[in-house]
Amino acid sequence: MLDSLAPARRRLVLGLVGLVAAAVLAGVTAAAVSAVRGPDEVTPVAQDAQPPVLLVPGYGGGTGGLEVLAAGLRQSGREVTVVHLAGDGTGDLHEQAAVLQHAVEATGSRSVDLVGYSAGGVTVRLWLRTYDGGSVARRIVTLGSPQHGSELAGLATDLAPDSCPAACRQLAPGSDLLRDLNHDETPAGPAWVSIWTTDDRISTPPQTASLDGALDFSVQQVCSSAHLTHGDLPTSPVVLAMVRQELARGAPALPGSDVCVSR
Repeated sequence: MLDSLAPARRRLVLGLVGLVAAAVLAGVTAAAVSAVRGPDEVTPVAQDAQPPVLLVPGYGGGTGGLEVLAAGLRQSGREVTVVHLAGDGTGDLHEQAAVLQHAVEATGSRSVDLVGYSAGGVTVRLWLRTYDGGSVARRIVTLGSPQHGSELAGLATDLAPDSCPAACRQLAPGSDLLRDLNHDETPAGPAWVSIWTTDDRISTPPQTASLDGALDFSVQQVCSSAHLTHGDLPTSPVVLAMVRQELARGAPALPGSDVCVSR
């Protein structure tokens, strides 16, 4: 068909065909790159940094135990803020994640370390997902967090729903919030650590704190004779020693038995 065209018109048609082919190829290439990178590409924070540390309370928002942990971390030279949750700390975890975002912004730092105690560990994960925190968080350490729900919250949801606030319902096993979070338990960006105690009677069963893709261990895995309740986690010298190590410049690693004699 092109043979019937004048030479000048033939060159024009061939040129247009080439432009269309190039555009199609560019589109295919862009789609392929997007598929490889994924929609949530992050730029991880340098792991040898020592940014400000934010401590996030659990259900009810109590900060007393975390103030003990904060004091211990400050003795190590770290800048530490204990986050104060909205209301009485039992409201929607999305609201608490927004409070955490304000606290992150208030540091004025481009990166942070986060320690989430109990439900605070779930709040930290929700924050990361909601506010693209993968390029902001260097380390995330969770302490006794009901990452897969707590049986206590499940019982309250079933037996006394009117007395189970929003966060209580969100922490029940199988909640919509937890199902969504656990499609990818440790998104790209930060180094993840989960520390928990086999003596936990609040985040139940204790293994609910485990996170796929994290450095994950119980206190008793390191210190077999340790007896720590859920409430002991933020105040225990042993846990403080563990958290200090996991927030240091080196890569997260299972602590040695030397932390078991921490005072």
